[in-house]
Amino acid sequence: MPSRSKPAETLPLKGVRVLVSRARKQAGALSVELKARGARVLEIPFIEIREPQSFAPMDTAIRSVLDYDWLILTSVNGVNALFRRLEKLKLRPDLFEKLKIAAIGPATKKAIEGQRLKVEVTPKEYVAEAVVEALARKVKGKRVLLVRAKVARDVIPNELRRAGANVDVVEAYETVVPEKSRGKLSDALHSLKNKPQVITFTSSSTVKNFVELIGKRAATKCFRDGVRSASIGPVTSATLREFNLPVNIQAEEYTIPGLVAAITSARETFGI
Repeated sequence: MPSRSKPAETLPLKGVRVLVSRARKQAGALSVELKARGARVLEIPFIEIREPQSFAPMDTAIRSVLDYDWLILTSVNGVNALFRRLEKLKLRPDLFEKLKIAAIGPATKKAIEGQRLKVEVTPKEYVAEAVVEALARKVKGKRVLLVRAKVARDVIPNELRRAGANVDVVEAYETVVPEKSRGKLSDALHSLKNKPQVITFTSSSTVKNFVELIGKRAATKCFRDGVRSASIGPVTSATLREFNLPVNIQAEEYTIPGLVAAITSARETFGI
């Protein structure tokens, strides 16, 4: 019986060992795309998603949502957390129909549209600065609800306030260091057979927590020993540089498919 294995040209990452550092519930999309290209994927989450300490601010915002003109969501995590809370309060997603909604990128947009809501604005680049640029002329005198993680850059609220908007920020979730990953990461980096050749970083939090998990000296040594970093975009890359860590690969489109494409393109460059 003839083999049904894919030809080599359809497996451009065949045998490349890639560490996926996304939160466990989010790792799937990146892992699937890498495996489809032949990569050997090791999933070790650098972040863990948790509920906020209190839902009171979010509940207050939800119950007074008709007082707002705009809703801004900056991640799929934020979308999921918001609509889980809506369900808990026994309210329907169409509560947000009268608001104009902005999503930071295509994945966030897709998650919002999954709730049968229209997304008014998605910037060309999937970073906070682009959200500000897209909204700055639209929000003067408007009330804006920003739903995001507990720890996040303040670019959006600060700049939109300067543009004349009244911005309320509510925490939908928080990210913490997953302690179970500490030993797993150390073992992986010291493995003779399974040491990753590429480590993916999909947010500034994944960078910070990577350093927290193994320490700054070990993090620096890791890349000096030939492991390559793969960053999803300029904000994540800037955080790598803040820790004096290299940016070996950076996605041109700041999405999971963009990151996979960048790793694929870089294979010959780095001889991985």
